[in-house]
Amino acid sequence: MEKTAVKQSAALTPEQIVEKTTIADVYRAAKQLDGVVRHTNLVYSEHFSQISGNEVYIKPENLQKTGSFKLRGAYNCISQLSEEEKKRGVIAASAGNHAQGVAYAAQKLGIKAVIVMPATTPILKVEATRAYGAEVVLHGDTFDDASAKASELQKKHGYVFIHPFNNLEVLLGQGTTALEIIDSLKDVDVILVPIGGGGFASGVALAAKLVNPAIKVIGVEPAGAACMSSSLKANKITTLASVDTVAEGTAVKTPGELTFAFIKKYVDEVITVSELDIMSALLSLIEKHKLIAEGAGVLSLAALQKLSCKNKKIAAIVSGGNIDISTISALIDKALIARGRVFCFSVKLPDKPGQLLAISQILSDMQANVIHLDHNQAKVTDSFEKVVLEVTVETHNSEHISQITKELEKHGFQITKVY
Repeated sequence: MEKTAVKQSAALTPEQIVEKTTIADVYRAAKQLDGVVRHTNLVYSEHFSQISGNEVYIKPENLQKTGSFKLRGAYNCISQLSEEEKKRGVIAASAGNHAQGVAYAAQKLGIKAVIVMPATTPILKVEATRAYGAEVVLHGDTFDDASAKASELQKKHGYVFIHPFNNLEVLLGQGTTALEIIDSLKDVDVILVPIGGGGFASGVALAAKLVNPAIKVIGVEPAGAACMSSSLKANKITTLASVDTVAEGTAVKTPGELTFAFIKKYVDEVITVSELDIMSALLSLIEKHKLIAEGAGVLSLAALQKLSCKNKKIAAIVSGGNIDISTISALIDKALIARGRVFCFSVKLPDKPGQLLAISQILSDMQANVIHLDHNQAKVTDSFEKVVLEVTVETHNSEHISQITKELEKHGFQITKVY
């Protein structure tokens, strides 16, 4: 097998590796992955095109084998290990998607795999990783905690460490995603790619820029885990004190030295998005395209309305779809509330017949659909003669909520918004 640059570059600095890496390395990775990964076809989005003022195409890596792009990098890296390294087995730290990629690749290649995952990882990802035959160790609350434990076990047992992002062979595998985008949409203007530790963005930007320097590559981070933005601003690797985001797949405190160097050279811009942006994008993807993604998976979609460009061809990568039902239910509920699609209020009513009927009639007239009602006479109020009614209704938007509130007040009901 022809060796790639990483096998010859152990003594090089990250900046030197960046300079020596060529498009041939990405094409070599693509050949390695031929027949292993799915070529996920672009999906034109009328909805996301309308809201962004651009022509938006979704790259659905949530439909990839193992449910995310991570398989690309993991398989490319593991498949090129020496026979001696394969006998030692591999170990990785991951919040979930890299775990499944490594486990799948190791199983396919007949190699032992140990995966250290944060104890907070959704059970769906843990069980899916075990299903591919890997030994799973749960440790810590973040990726960084899991990574430290994986390093400890690697030294103790001699495993080969497969880093989720700070590894050239891994990021070259991720870069094959960009080759597929360009092959399907040759005149693509912008590629939006999520950033956690930076491996995906590094590979995508490297491939895109070396094929066509005119393509703009924009990385997207959650505001609650913006380690790359922080590092770029400081012009050096920085570590966040903490991370807090629904996009747990990108909850990384410290970017990789190698990925930082690649992103500095090839990524045009990094955008941060709020938790509300993420939840709203997830809801839209489900409603408009009937596609399921995880929080980190929709970062690119969440950034669409923050773009300054118009009338451009945009490829937005949905990076993964490994999310459990309870999590997706909670995210959808929060997104509906934030959009004004669900409204909950309480009101103190005189404890006499007809009051509940009056409230119900107003809501019916205002076309607000009641989905939950708690009329509790036993709940203590500041007046013995009053009871508390709490109502949750489906609404159209924030303006509709305002209209309902005004109509209730017009009839003498003073309400308190719960959410």
